[in-house]
Amino acid sequence: MNRANLVLYAKASIERGSKSFARASKLFSRQTRERAWLLYCWCRACDDLADGQDHGHGMSKVQNPEKTIAAMRMMTVRAHGGEQTGQPPFDAFGFAAQECGIPLGLAHDMIDGFALDARDWRPETEADLFRYCYHVAGTVGCMMAIVMGVSASNQELLDRACDLGLAFQLANIARDVAEDAEAGRCYLPKTWLAEANIHSDDVMNPDKRDGLVLLVDRLCDRAADYEASARVGATSLPFRSRWAVLAAAGIYGDIARAVKKSEGQSLEQRIYISKSKKFGWIVKAFWQALFAAPRSDRRGLWTRARPA
Repeated sequence: MNRANLVLYAKASIERGSKSFARASKLFSRQTRERAWLLYCWCRACDDLADGQDHGHGMSKVQNPEKTIAAMRMMTVRAHGGEQTGQPPFDAFGFAAQECGIPLGLAHDMIDGFALDARDWRPETEADLFRYCYHVAGTVGCMMAIVMGVSASNQELLDRACDLGLAFQLANIARDVAEDAEAGRCYLPKTWLAEANIHSDDVMNPDKRDGLVLLVDRLCDRAADYEASARVGATSLPFRSRWAVLAAAGIYGDIARAVKKSEGQSLEQRIYISKSKKFGWIVKAFWQALFAAPRSDRRGLWTRARPA
């Protein structure tokens, strides 16, 4: 496919895989929007390959996951170098990487997160949880910031972009505790589980429900901390990109807020954000983007390892 066809392919991918991101992406300038779609298409494809899914749905067991991860990494390296792979999602990434100067190290870091899942890794500590969230989502925040024009050398601003990815992933984990448990996964740190007297292989035990709800609430609180930090970083972006980021932050932030407000009902039924609330955030984010957010440091927040 040529670039124009890849853009159409990527547009269809984001509209199918994430209506929230698709809606927020429309706030970007045309060039940024197309590049964001190209990057999303690759991220979505890698996630699907790793989890045996189709646009985030229908998780199934992947045969020989190590081979899948190796192939994913090989095609990513080829595409980053400007080669055509014959696989639209990887060729889409190639265009985005070439046009925006996305460092290959960030792509490797994202794939490393899928490699953790491939070997049934589970976090021991809170820092382990944040490190995992960096690999599978914080890296995407960093790459998206570069797509929006942030220099790959601006580590402080990339830290804020990473924080948005962490906020999104923590909200996802909080929402999907029951779904993950059904698939044999648990992203709650073992130290947290020990505090609540919950065994990691028995997370959904009804007798431990109250303790589990408190841990889910803790995830939601952590998501709010990182969302607040990311909002500060958004003030450095061009207006349309700032608007899009603040809209996405609000929409995804509402997932964590709704999970916490449900007082455990999220363990019984999946939390969704209505179309009207999503539209409401697009309007609210417009006004937020007009005014600079209060400055704040990142004291107390986990920080990714920066390149030497």
